[in-house]
Amino acid sequence: MMSTQASKDHPEGQKPPLLVDDHTVTTVREAKILVLLRGLPGSGKTSLAKEIEQKYRDSARLISADQYNIKPSVKSSSGGEYTKLDEELNSCCERHEASVVILDDTHHDQERLEELFDLANRYQFIVVVLEPKTPWRLDCAQLKERNHWKFSVEELKNLRPTLEKDIIPLYFAWFLAKHEEDNLRKTAHDFLEQLGNLKAFKKRLQAFGVEDKHKLDLLKYFAKAPNILHCTSKYCDYGKLPGSEEYAQQEGVKRSYSKGFTLHISSLFITPRTVGAQVELTEEQLFLWPADAEKEVMPKDTFPRGSRAHITLSTAADTQDVQTGIDLLELIKLQQTGKEGENVGEIFGGKLSYYDNGIWMLVLPRKKEVKTIFSGYYGKPGVTVPQRGGKKGILSQCQIM
Repeated sequence: MMSTQASKDHPEGQKPPLLVDDHTVTTVREAKILVLLRGLPGSGKTSLAKEIEQKYRDSARLISADQYNIKPSVKSSSGGEYTKLDEELNSCCERHEASVVILDDTHHDQERLEELFDLANRYQFIVVVLEPKTPWRLDCAQLKERNHWKFSVEELKNLRPTLEKDIIPLYFAWFLAKHEEDNLRKTAHDFLEQLGNLKAFKKRLQAFGVEDKHKLDLLKYFAKAPNILHCTSKYCDYGKLPGSEEYAQQEGVKRSYSKGFTLHISSLFITPRTVGAQVELTEEQLFLWPADAEKEVMPKDTFPRGSRAHITLSTAADTQDVQTGIDLLELIKLQQTGKEGENVGEIFGGKLSYYDNGIWMLVLPRKKEVKTIFSGYYGKPGVTVPQRGGKKGILSQCQIM
């Protein structure tokens, strides 16, 4: 049972979804989550951290900067004080000792945060940044009485500016839980394997830049995939893009942060550039979908809201992930003109159609449901987002023989 103090500090309506929403709790148990508690000393981080640890006690590990006597400062002189903590953190992630890793610290220093984001990306953890919602979280006079470091009001005021502004990610997205991700990657592998062996496909390889049907190796052709499969809702570029801060401040976005959602995949598609899964958003999910998401990439065309929703499964070596959504809109644009595509058979019991220019679509016999967590992708500005893949490609054994 959580303590009475924790209950008072965090009223039910102020708690994050991963504590109070049943579907979210189930999803988090199936995911890999790095929870970063952030806030001023005395703001209620430790109470919140312990409550999360208790909720997921069978699969959680709480690591606290206080355990290592790391005193918050405006700027760390060397960073060496985190050596022991980082050894424990790395060991926990590398050895898969917990699927919910909770880090309790002020997390006010950008360089320190970037190190943690890098670690999360390296071990394929979804990052969730949480701050206490206590009424006194920015009240330095009250915090002076509550923090165990005995910081003065002036010292707290020096720390406060770095914590008053929200961290805006590279993009907000629905990130797939680990089991769902593994399953979808296998589905993509099987789709490409079966597609590649079809005579109808082998006859239409010109769009892929090859003439000889025996020389296209899809395994190597689609050489990249996102580090964690996800459906992007809003690309923010760490707040640099117009409308990013407004999106992050929307009440619906704040309420949904760390919440579990079930996405519905209606079809898989492949072009000479990308392999993707088409996502049909529910009414609730459309509230998190920017009104101009389709216009951003195809300003001259009109599409129903949510048409661009997709999961990038893999791409050609020289193709950016953003191309997957553009390819999907191009396909929908063909359908809007009445072009149905040539029916060339079935895969997984679903209808496979060929469109012009190397575009293939498989409409699934029933929608595939995947559990996700709504959060952000965090990294270091200017650093390339990590990808899976390499010389052997991302979908091993997927090869046209």
